Amino acid sequence: MKIDALSFRLLLSAGLVLAAFFALALLVLERGFRDSAQESLKEKLQLQIYSLLSVADVTKNGRLKMPLTLREPRLSVPGSGLLATIHRADNKLVWRSYSSLGAKEIPFVELNAGMPLFVADKNHRFVLHYAVLWENEKNRIVRKYIFSVAEDSDFVSNQVQRFRETLRKWFISIGIVLMMIQFAVLHWSLKPLRRIVRDLAAIEVGEKSSLDGRYPSELLGLTNNLNAFISSERAHLERYRNTLADLSHSLKTPLAILRGCMEKDDIPRHTVQDQISRMNDIIEYQLQKAAAKGRKKLTGKIYAADIIKKIIASLEKVYRDKQIVFILEMDDALQVYCEEGDLYEIAGNLLDNAAKWCQKTIRVRLVQVTEAVLLQIEDDGAGIAKEKLRDILKRGVRADEQIQGHGIGMAVVYELVELLGGELAGETSELGGMKWRVYLP
Repeated sequence: MKIDALSFRLLLSAGLVLAAFFALALLVLERGFRDSAQESLKEKLQLQIYSLLSVADVTKNGRLKMPLTLREPRLSVPGSGLLATIHRADNKLVWRSYSSLGAKEIPFVELNAGMPLFVADKNHRFVLHYAVLWENEKNRIVRKYIFSVAEDSDFVSNQVQRFRETLRKWFISIGIVLMMIQFAVLHWSLKPLRRIVRDLAAIEVGEKSSLDGRYPSELLGLTNNLNAFISSERAHLERYRNTLADLSHSLKTPLAILRGCMEKDDIPRHTVQDQISRMNDIIEYQLQKAAAKGRKKLTGKIYAADIIKKIIASLEKVYRDKQIVFILEMDDALQVYCEEGDLYEIAGNLLDNAAKWCQKTIRVRLVQVTEAVLLQIEDDGAGIAKEKLRDILKRGVRADEQIQGHGIGMAVVYELVELLGGELAGETSELGGMKWRVYLP
């Protein structure tokens, strides 16, 4: 199973977090076990003191007497690690176990009777001191004795070391299992992303046209936007190719006429000028058509009323002599999903045609209808014959752009509306001219 770069980074991050957690857990558990072991040792030493108290006796003259044989065999074996001593309150050593022979003496401490003291001394031993008051029954002599029992710290250290080794083995085993599970989960979780990468590579080499696989719901937004972007860019590229082909084809006739004029001795100036103007119109239109951006879901929304008002203000200056009356019914808060340039092309061409062919009045509506925005433009001009109107609505982006009365701009409008996922419809207006309805998402 191959590990890609993303899986490796995620696995490494999870491994570092897991290692830090196990290290902290090991320290906490080890500290807890050490405290528990020391508490257990304290209880064990307390039992040893109680055992010594049970066999101790006081002579008639008030001296403390201990038996030769004790219940704990280790106290009778030198070097066993367990040793005991008894001191009087004046720091005089009264008794010591045989196991303390050759060992460093347990230091004396001053204690109140009945108050135990558990400490670790400088000789790496844990010592429990316990003070008692002993009264002689015969002459009522009360004396204070301090019983001390010590155990080498190796007893606790060995337990902690065994616990640490066991814990490390378990943690390493658990860590390996968890890392394997984590890797399996990461590999399974990232499988949809790897599928998207493979599909994008297939699209790049031409084996696929879109991301059409089965993806989790969490990635549908990403795949839909990628598909929209791919479709838009493919359509944009196709428009450039088609426009270049149309441009080269459209320029053949004017170039042929110009070539014929150059072969004559008397070059007709007006003919050359007409063909140059025609070529300029063709180039301008084709560039305008190629620059159309079309539908992009990644594009933000724009306020349509602001752009339409700017176009109307420009037209009022251009057609000042006609004194056109613009009747506006627009919702300034409406937004559409497209580029400003696309809306300028759609509304600009429709309004320019209306201003060019109207008698006096143009009516513009911009309203919300169901899930779309309706842009409606009407004029009181001569209109377009029904058969020609049907022709212009049937033709697609590569049809003949030359429509009598409205010029080449209508083809651009039709193409852009199609690319934006909208709808273009035309009919005769109540004003007598054309009524164009544009539905935009």
